Amino acid sequence: MGRADARRAQGRESRRAAKSGGIRRLFTWRKMLGTFLGFCLLIMGAFVALYMYVDIPKANALAERQSNVYQYSDGTVLTRTGDGVNRQIVDLSEVPKEVQHTFVAAENKTFYQDQGVDLKGTARGLLNTLTGKGKQGGSTITQQYVKNYYLTQDPTISRKLKELVISLKVDQQKSKSEILAGYINTAYYGRGASGIQAAAQAYYGVDAKDLNVSQGAYLAALLQAPSQYDWSSATETGRKLVKDRWGYTLDNMVEMHWLGKSERDKLEFPVPDKPKPAKGMEGQTGYLVEAANKELDKQGITAEVRRTGGWTFTLNIDRKRQKELEKAVDRQLESKLDRKGNKVDATVQAGATSVDPKTGAVVALYGGVDYVKHYISNATRQDYQPASTFKPLVLASALENESKTQGGDLIGVNTRYDGTSKRPVVGSDTPFAPQNEDGVSYGDVTVQKAMNNSINSVFAQMVVDVGPSAVKKTALDLGLPDKNFPERPAITLGTMNASTWDMAGAYATLDNHGKKITPFIVKSAKHRDRTVEPVKGVGDQVISRKSADTITSVLQGVVESGSGSKAANASYQAAGKTGTSENNKSAWFAAYTPDLTTVVALFGESPKDGGGQVTLTGTANSGRANGGGFPAEIWADYTLDALNGGSGARFDLPDVERGQVTLPSSPPNTPSAPESPTPPPSQEPSRPAQSPSDKPSPPASQSPEPPASQSPEPPASQSPGLPDGGADSGGPGNGNNVAKNPPGQ
Repeated sequence: MGRADARRAQGRESRRAAKSGGIRRLFTWRKMLGTFLGFCLLIMGAFVALYMYVDIPKANALAERQSNVYQYSDGTVLTRTGDGVNRQIVDLSEVPKEVQHTFVAAENKTFYQDQGVDLKGTARGLLNTLTGKGKQGGSTITQQYVKNYYLTQDPTISRKLKELVISLKVDQQKSKSEILAGYINTAYYGRGASGIQAAAQAYYGVDAKDLNVSQGAYLAALLQAPSQYDWSSATETGRKLVKDRWGYTLDNMVEMHWLGKSERDKLEFPVPDKPKPAKGMEGQTGYLVEAANKELDKQGITAEVRRTGGWTFTLNIDRKRQKELEKAVDRQLESKLDRKGNKVDATVQAGATSVDPKTGAVVALYGGVDYVKHYISNATRQDYQPASTFKPLVLASALENESKTQGGDLIGVNTRYDGTSKRPVVGSDTPFAPQNEDGVSYGDVTVQKAMNNSINSVFAQMVVDVGPSAVKKTALDLGLPDKNFPERPAITLGTMNASTWDMAGAYATLDNHGKKITPFIVKSAKHRDRTVEPVKGVGDQVISRKSADTITSVLQGVVESGSGSKAANASYQAAGKTGTSENNKSAWFAAYTPDLTTVVALFGESPKDGGGQVTLTGTANSGRANGGGFPAEIWADYTLDALNGGSGARFDLPDVERGQVTLPSSPPNTPSAPESPTPPPSQEPSRPAQSPSDKPSPPASQSPEPPASQSPEPPASQSPGLPDGGADSGGPGNGNNVAKNPPGQ
């Protein structure tokens, strides 16, 4: 047996040796080198064949392009854009030499020496296309000119290979001056401007021949991302990026000895002129198109792609509801303003977004008085505070996290808090003691009562009980942007920044029982070559149904017998919240029915250049323009018409969190307000003081409030109005906020 085992082992070893030798013979260095050289020859042969096969095509004839059509949800045409190309070809000799150099310095420093292609950049672009990473920079000016003039913008492998071959041929057949002239005359600069002449007019109001080197560097920097880098609409990040690229361009000019260092150091960033809206964008049309374009940009249908034409963009905008929203603003606000004779009225800007809470479709939008007169959309701007419309999100976070009060009670509708004005919060490292509206102290109140009266002191303590970071997380989950959003108790007053669009998404999510709603305006985007799927409007469950429905129940109380009573109507069920920001710079009403979610806001904006924020107090000679006034009236007017005179739909609220209640053994030792507190004369509402709808209710200790679900819905004329406890009551402007870092700073 021993000899047999040895023979078998010897046989196995022989077979392994033979196999190993076979592999070594197969992968000798000579064979591997030969294979590599053969592969290289194959690639070279394929490229030579491609070079011989691909000719320089005719220009892509932008003059023959189709217009883009924007239409309402029913197919009715809203407007057409791009009927003509905003371009005027200029000779390179008309463009100052230093301005020519800015484009070379920004895009392709070796332009005057290279052969028209960047093999490394092209390979990177091909790799990114194959891996689905989209477009990648690195092309030469010649390649970009070829793409703009001869080809399309499609990020396909075949287009990139053609671009490479045609660029080599163009570089051989045309001078560098001809290529540079073609490039700056065909490139898209944003604002509907194709070519340097149109761009010079659009951004600086001058002809291309009159541009200076600083302005030229900005236009050259724009080409990397025209929409993102337009100074008038860019975010803080976008402004920083374009300013950095402007500096990078000038530094490259110094490096290339096209600009002196001392001259470079004297140059200041040339802030461009405000944009002038294109024709056909009057009224609300421009705002609707702008909102659609922003959404399309995020989906990859950029301005560069859109300018090729041939697109049909169908919006979710309901033509009837859009008109009703415009009429509601005219009836309830514009007809009461004296914009020419009253300095305060001249500052008033209105914005609104209306969303289908079941789909996320934006069915109506109000951006301002007229797109050609006020370019900034008041519906989507994010530079104002949403104020007390944020308080429901604080309660939503408390419910979702099963938070408890300092006394150990689970927070719910009937949980009680101390509503004393200027009451310091307990349990926070950041001192905070906000004043309630008009300094009213309510004593011991339920959460329902606190929401009805928008009591700042209650929700300041609730933020601490839940934790500012947890409240912020819930708000972001519901759709608010992370914009100036500190994790401090003051966030209870809505001191972050948000738009009516953002707040409509958050409230629509509550309306949709906690399932995420993302507002979207583009229903479909179709081209003869492609169709783009719309934004997904309905997402995951971001808070529980029980939490969302509890908020709806509480907000019904705000409309039925609280600060939002002017929106009450027996023809529909509604839930909502008012908001008035610090110093009355903005006033909000965010509310919904089972069928429709709408947020309306007023903004105080200085009509002077720069458009700083100013107070709305005195609007239409009505005292404080709080959220329960003009915004609630606009909301009610629009909603009634949008629902065709009313709706029989009812909120489906099977489970509401009541919370736990610990009744105090004796009344709290806190100051209380008189039974009928009256606002100071300077803040008198516009309606007569004797009207019940303008008198605030007494403190909770004198007028206990039943849960919202037990409160019958009174007619609007019988609903007592309450002042809104917005952030203006507790901000640094009146000296009542003792936080280390007061909101607004």
